[in-house]
Amino acid sequence: MSSGPVGVAIVGAGVISGTYLRQLSSFPDVRVLGIADLDTARAATAAREHGVPVSGTVETVLAVPEVEIVVNLTIPAAHAAVALAALRAGKHVYSEKPLALDMDEAAKVTAEAANLDLLVGNAPDTFLGAGLQSAAKALASGLIGTPVGVTAAFQSLGPESWHPNPEFLYQRGAGPLFDLGPYYLTTLVALLGPAARVAASTRRARDHRVIGSGPKAGTAFAVEVPTHVNALIDFAGSASATTTFSFDSPIRREMIEIIGTEGALSLPDPNTFEGPLLARGPHDAEWRGLPVTGTTAGRGLGVLDMARSLRAGTPHRASGALAQHVLEIMTAIGDAGEDGEARRLHTTSPTPPPLPDDWDPLAATLT
Repeated sequence: MSSGPVGVAIVGAGVISGTYLRQLSSFPDVRVLGIADLDTARAATAAREHGVPVSGTVETVLAVPEVEIVVNLTIPAAHAAVALAALRAGKHVYSEKPLALDMDEAAKVTAEAANLDLLVGNAPDTFLGAGLQSAAKALASGLIGTPVGVTAAFQSLGPESWHPNPEFLYQRGAGPLFDLGPYYLTTLVALLGPAARVAASTRRARDHRVIGSGPKAGTAFAVEVPTHVNALIDFAGSASATTTFSFDSPIRREMIEIIGTEGALSLPDPNTFEGPLLARGPHDAEWRGLPVTGTTAGRGLGVLDMARSLRAGTPHRASGALAQHVLEIMTAIGDAGEDGEARRLHTTSPTPPPLPDDWDPLAATLT
C-alpha cells in the first residue's frame, strides 16, 4: 500500500499488549488488524476487548494482506525468530526491546530486512515523548554548553513482587541491564550520539527469587543473569557516563543527569513520556524547571512514526540501527563485567532527528 492508514498486527498478547492496543487504536494513521499469541484463546480475548478483527496464530495474522507492520511483543528469547518470520512474510517489523538476545541474531534480522527492502523498528520509543524531546532541544540550544559527564541509574528490588510471571525477566536477554537498560541507553545515544567504549562490573545477589503475587505466589525460580550492573560508557567525541542498573536495591531510583561546561540537566524518568525537565547553572543553588512541550501519548509512538515514515519514504527514528547499537552496548557491558576487560564498540547509530513541533499522533495525516 502507498496511501491511507497503515495496517498493524500484534504478536504477543502478554502484559504489555494492552497498552499497545489502547494506544495504537487511538492513532488514526494506523489500524490494528490482528493479534496473535501462542495462547490463541488469550489472543481472542484481547481482540474482542479492543475490536481487532483477526486473532489466532502468528501464521494467521501474517497472512492478512493489509498488515504492513508487525509489532513484536513476545519474550526476548523469541524476538529474532518472530521478526524473521514477519520479514519473510513481507512485513515490516517493530519489536519490543531488546532487538535480539545477541549481536549475531540482531545481524540476521537487520540483514534480512535490508535484503527484502523492509524496515526494522524497535522500542523503546520514550525518547520521542515530550520530556526527552525537550531535553534534546535544550542540549542542542547550548543551554548547558558541551556535555562532559552523565550519571544514570535505575535501581529497584526487581519486578517479582508485582509481576505474575517474572521468570523471563531474570533469564538471558533480560535482567536490569536488558530490561530497563534500553530506556537509559537509547536516551543517551539519542542525545549524545553513539558510544565508543565500555567497561563494567556485574554481580548477581541471589541465585533464586520468589514470585510475590498472582497464582504462582511463593514459587521460587532461578536467576540466570547479573542483577546489579555498573558500567562506564565513553561516547564518541562526547561525554562519558557512569551507569547503574540494579534489581537488588531497596532505594528506588530512575535518573539521568547530564553535566556540561555551562550547567547541568536533570532528565525525566526515561521510561516515561513526560517531564519534569530541570536545569541548573554553574552558580545556581537550586534546580529550575524548563518548559516541556511535545506529545505524551505514550507507548506506540515509535510504531506511528515508522508508519508515517513508511508512507513518506523517510527514515524512522526508533530504528533498527539504533536498537542494534544499544544491543551492542549492553552485550559489551555484559562481556566486560564477566572478564574485567573494557570493550570497544563496532556499530554506530544515526542521531534521530527531533520530531516537528506540530507532530500530533492524534491527527490523521495519511489519507
